[in-house]
Amino acid sequence: MQDFARFSKLAKITQLINSKLDLRAALKQVVAAISEEIIQCDTVGIYLAQGDGTFRGYVGKPDVINGTTLDQMVIDPEADQLAQEIIQTKMSVYIQNTAHDTRPDQGPVNAFKIRSLLGLPICYEEELFGLAFLFNYGHPMDLTKMEIESVEAYVNMAAVAIRNTHLFSKQEVLLSEKQILLEATKELSLCVTSQQVFGVCFRFVGKTLKNQNIGVHLLNTLEDKFAPKTLSDESDWKEEDWISVHQKLKVDFTNDPVFKEVIATKKPLFIPDVRLDPRPNRTITEEFAIKGLYILPLIAMGEVTGAIAVVNLDAPRTYTESEKQLAQSIVDATGTALSNILKREKLEEIISVRTTEIREKNMMLENVVSEIQRLSKQNELILNSAGDGIFGLRPDGVVTFCNPKAAEMFRSPVSRIVGKRLEEVVDYLRPDLSNYHFEKSPLYTSLTQGTIQQRNDAYFRRKDGTCFPIEYVSTPIMEQHKIIGAVVTLKDITKRKQMEQKIHHQAYYDAITQLPNRFFLNQKIKEAMVRAKTDDQFLGVMFLDLDHFKLINDTLGHSFGDKILELGAERLSEFMKKDCTFGRIGGDEFLVLVEKVNNLEELSLLSKRMIQSLHHPFTVNGHELFTTASIGISIYPKDAEEAEMLIANADTAMYRSKKQGGNCYHFYSPSMNEESKETASLLYSLHSALERNEFEIYYQPKVNIESCEVIGTEALIRWNHPQFGIVSPEKFIPLAETSGLILNIGEWVLRNACRQTKKWQEMGFPHLSIAVNLTTRQLYQSTIDDIIRRILAETQLDPRYLELELTESVIIQNSAIEKMHKLKNLGLSIAIDDFGTGYSSLRYLKDFPIDNLKIDQSFVQSSKLDPKIKAIISTVINLARQLNLNVTAEGVESEEELVYLKSQFCYTMQGFYFSRPLPAEDLTKLLQSKESRLYRLLKEWSFH
Repeated sequence: MQDFARFSKLAKITQLINSKLDLRAALKQVVAAISEEIIQCDTVGIYLAQGDGTFRGYVGKPDVINGTTLDQMVIDPEADQLAQEIIQTKMSVYIQNTAHDTRPDQGPVNAFKIRSLLGLPICYEEELFGLAFLFNYGHPMDLTKMEIESVEAYVNMAAVAIRNTHLFSKQEVLLSEKQILLEATKELSLCVTSQQVFGVCFRFVGKTLKNQNIGVHLLNTLEDKFAPKTLSDESDWKEEDWISVHQKLKVDFTNDPVFKEVIATKKPLFIPDVRLDPRPNRTITEEFAIKGLYILPLIAMGEVTGAIAVVNLDAPRTYTESEKQLAQSIVDATGTALSNILKREKLEEIISVRTTEIREKNMMLENVVSEIQRLSKQNELILNSAGDGIFGLRPDGVVTFCNPKAAEMFRSPVSRIVGKRLEEVVDYLRPDLSNYHFEKSPLYTSLTQGTIQQRNDAYFRRKDGTCFPIEYVSTPIMEQHKIIGAVVTLKDITKRKQMEQKIHHQAYYDAITQLPNRFFLNQKIKEAMVRAKTDDQFLGVMFLDLDHFKLINDTLGHSFGDKILELGAERLSEFMKKDCTFGRIGGDEFLVLVEKVNNLEELSLLSKRMIQSLHHPFTVNGHELFTTASIGISIYPKDAEEAEMLIANADTAMYRSKKQGGNCYHFYSPSMNEESKETASLLYSLHSALERNEFEIYYQPKVNIESCEVIGTEALIRWNHPQFGIVSPEKFIPLAETSGLILNIGEWVLRNACRQTKKWQEMGFPHLSIAVNLTTRQLYQSTIDDIIRRILAETQLDPRYLELELTESVIIQNSAIEKMHKLKNLGLSIAIDDFGTGYSSLRYLKDFPIDNLKIDQSFVQSSKLDPKIKAIISTVINLARQLNLNVTAEGVESEEELVYLKSQFCYTMQGFYFSRPLPAEDLTKLLQSKESRLYRLLKEWSFH
């Protein structure tokens, strides 16, 4: 019954841990179970790690010992050898008699008259969370082995509770960061001035980094220099003092090493302690008392237009990677919002300047008119030399005089203008180009009411039918309080209108594709949602991202990438009907707004057509380039009722398409958000997986049935994630590829695989080779040949025994040929992996320096069922033989497959029939054991 009660208690604590996240309640249950049901001891204490190497009391029995509360008790391993030993060994220590053992801290031993002591580590796997101690006052505990093991079981439950609480806290942080970014993006979208944008940016960056000392430096395009713009209202400095000090110091930020690095790399720069780094300007750091510095680039339209500076004035400090990433995301969103506002502000500034100029000129021209009335000849000369058009009108609308500039605008001689009614010379038009009857026009009002009339948006139409925009001022001429006419001064503003249209186009349209941009599309979606809600209709948002586009930019340059965007946009535009709005929102991302959606099949059909249109290659400067598309679709109002969320959900669905290899489409579903969180968590862990030694290489033997020997192995990476266990390469390799981490991971695999192969050769397998997969990012890395040459030199592996495996999708670009020839010059061999499953082309076999074709396992395993597959395999093998290429069959799992392949003279194979991929240690044992199943198979086939 006692054991049953103990197990019931253990089950109750387990349930508490899994159903609640109240850590203190769970740990109190553990303490009570230990002290009341396992050991009738006086004291049980749980001490948790504090981050500075010490452990502080958290829960225990009793709460107060000799007048001291448990949370006042601190264990310092530097002074307590027993605690130090438990931490280092992560094992329990039971001291039956403290009088004969000096390891425990003698202060507590003497103070509490401890005669025996049990200390235990609170850890989960290799992570230590705290320590637990048990003892009685003045008499020993006399614990049995079973009692100690029972205590250890409960302490392990405490470790699980702590670990669950930590995981939950991390999840809350991730959700909080996502919410902050959504709130920041939403507020930025509502800003109408740059000052508002920076206010939002400062508030959210300050909240994220817990630091309000933030300022922004912007690029002055006229002087091509960076200058301080504005400072956070919450900063320790006042903005006027901050700008004044900058002006006094006359620092050239354009040549400042810190700013130059941020501009060149377009990446943030964090300097935790400026005293230890030579790059920061000493004059600036000393004047502002700066201890630490974090500079984030402000990017708009792909260019650095400024920098956000976050400084620590009290003491150097650090930020977590999560905080840095969130801060940079907020700054990136700020850059996007800022670019649109700056364009609008520039347009308003131009209009304001021109309006001021007009007013100033009007004042000048009024004086000119007065002078004309008094000085006829002299004023006539002035009138004729004026840069603006000037003409006079009688109250009946007849032109009394006209200077040459006005005649030039009307495209008629002065003699044919003076003496005619104005309607006989030009037609006066409204801004919408509709006709003004003279008696209802502002000019007539000026003549009849004696008021100055000014217009900035009128048009004149000449008698040849051409129109031109004008701005004018009509000033009445008074004589003895009687209106005798009016003087009209006008300016042809065609160039200004063209400039305004150009600025408007730049603000709302993409410069490369001439499609609507993100700002235009956002407004369009919001308007369409209002219409859809009123008409009770659906609308769809399609988020399209080009696959492999970054590869084109990285390998051939941005000019090629821009051309692909332009040509791709032309193809995709062909499928847009009248209810569709197609635009580019940045990078290789496009958006399609489809209004009046009757059923989902419409969106599916449009997606299929768009994907199909990209299947044919693009030809740019003699290069044949391929790209496909990944599409995500969200529906209003089913998936979201706000434009931002509708776009975000379509983006999430697009990433599902990306995850499945691209070249497909998916509709959004709420479950995708959970997958996005898991993907984000994996990507976060992937950044440190290499440093934590979480990767391991498995090796699959490659055999030759003709010679009946193991001729090589293929290196296959595995990731042993501390939380998710073994993570499939299909999950993390694409993440590593897109994030760029594949370069370090791939180099690690290549180095260790070569080192292990050299070790096997020295153990008595001198001709054993190694095959290593090379991804797209790795192949097009500019220094890949130097990296491989260095690894071969370090490991002393002969290049003949290294084979690089490339998939067909990796080598579809023309530039791959040059890359592959450079690698071949190192003396190694190249294989095409999964042949027949990608962009199969005989051109690869003719033009590319290939040594080996690997027949994909999907063909091998289908050969026994489908005669057509057998025909394909036979053709590939015969073709390879004619081209002097080796052939390796992958995925051989049965004797039937082996017999067929051998009948087709394919002798090199690998697959589960021979051996699964194994760790290096296990494969070493297999190679050394002549009694292993692999060698028995090879021996049997030596007699066939």
